[in-house]
Amino acid sequence: MTPADLVLTPAGVRFMGRVLPCTIGKGGLSGNKREGDGATPVGTHRIAGMLFRPDRLLQPAPWAVPIGPRDLWSDDSADALYNLQVRAPYCFSHENLRRADPLYDLVLITDWNWPDAIPGKGSAIFIHQWRRPGYPTEGCIAFSRTDLHWLAAKVQIGTRIIVPDLAGA
Repeated sequence: MTPADLVLTPAGVRFMGRVLPCTIGKGGLSGNKREGDGATPVGTHRIAGMLFRPDRLLQPAPWAVPIGPRDLWSDDSADALYNLQVRAPYCFSHENLRRADPLYDLVLITDWNWPDAIPGKGSAIFIHQWRRPGYPTEGCIAFSRTDLHWLAAKVQIGTRIIVPDLAGA
């Protein structure tokens, strides 16, 4: 591990000498992630992309991609495009990336089960804004808006996210 790794600890995520409070999935941590279990997958993952709402904030990094009004994320394991960004109209189950709330104004995409997804292993493990401190996600890792923007300015494609099994911690 290096200071440039995002490392989940019982106190939050350690990164570049700071510990940032965060929330994880309502299903806790899992070494056997499944679609819909609400768990955050244990393991070493990497930042694979960044999305942002250009109508709500400036581009946070040169490699960030704008979220458009028709942008979605497929979460249907029967879909050939499972766990990939897709566009509306879309007939398979999906999640809207352009939400009314601010949770996905800035999204870091992880490489969990991406881009070559195994159906049913879980989709869309993002790093995004939390609803409020302590409020769990559907499996993602979430931060305050301020901390998320600080992270986005510092991470790169390939930055490691280390999620250890904290059951014994």
